Amino acid sequence: TIIDDSLKYLRIMFAGIPVVMAYNILASILRALGDGRTPLYAMIVAAVINVALDLLFVLGFHWGIQGAAAATVIAQLCSGIFCLLAISRVEVLAFTREDFKMEGTLCLYLMKLGLPMAFQNAIIAVGGMIVQFVVNGFGVLFIAGFTATNKLYGILEVAATSYGYAMVTYVGQNLGAKKIDRISKGMRSALIVAMVTSAVIAAAMLLFGKVVLGCFISGSPEDVAVTMNIAYHYLAIMSVFLPILYVLHVTRSALQGMGDTLLPMASGIAEFVMRTGTAILLPVFLGEEGIFYAEILAWIGADVILVTSYYLRMKKMKALQSS
Repeated sequence: TIIDDSLKYLRIMFAGIPVVMAYNILASILRALGDGRTPLYAMIVAAVINVALDLLFVLGFHWGIQGAAAATVIAQLCSGIFCLLAISRVEVLAFTREDFKMEGTLCLYLMKLGLPMAFQNAIIAVGGMIVQFVVNGFGVLFIAGFTATNKLYGILEVAATSYGYAMVTYVGQNLGAKKIDRISKGMRSALIVAMVTSAVIAAAMLLFGKVVLGCFISGSPEDVAVTMNIAYHYLAIMSVFLPILYVLHVTRSALQGMGDTLLPMASGIAEFVMRTGTAILLPVFLGEEGIFYAEILAWIGADVILVTSYYLRMKKMKALQSS
């Protein structure tokens, strides 16, 4: 029954992939213009619609898992339409019939930029599935604790993702204007803000993590206590090392803003190797404790490549500008 319901959910979500792609493209265009508010408003609208439709489809129409999936796709469609309406008001982006003619050179260039990023995200996702496979061998309570903490991963990462979007736009604009020094200054400022933000989020998780985790954990008092210890221990480890993740997002996005998607892809491969290698090998020596460091070492592996690549690329660009 679980497999059947999962397949129903996946089929509807996969059918909605064009909707997700449309939103991502439209939101990226807006961010490239320096408009980060409209994509945010679009996601707020989508979240409200999603909740409302979940209640209507699941509780009202009794459509179950299929209703929840349909609500998500419709909400994402609304967010895409919201961004499209905003773009239609930008004069320089007004569509004409000629704009829909395919240009081979431009399509190839966009594929060259996009495919490495797609591959990077794919291998990171596969690495996550391998880690989950390893986790599944440690018992129900460990799975519950590990999963509860992963539900908070979005909160830990949310600001890092936002800074990443900002850096792609900022670096791309300054590179186009040939203001290389401004890229360096912006990078330093972004890293400082990222470090402060990650420290604040980490402190909040360490202080109030158990309260938040309690929203995702249920069962008998004994099971809840064991699950909570596992979940909070994992959360504490990720919180302490959170600055590493923020460096990853800022640096990777800076390189992407320079039009370099190959090195970020290489960092994704490093993440995959470190995450899966740690998940498979460390538990042999450290038991359950070893699995908690798979994510941390994946971040470190990516950072080594990204920070080094950024430094060398900036050094090269500054040399070319001064010559």
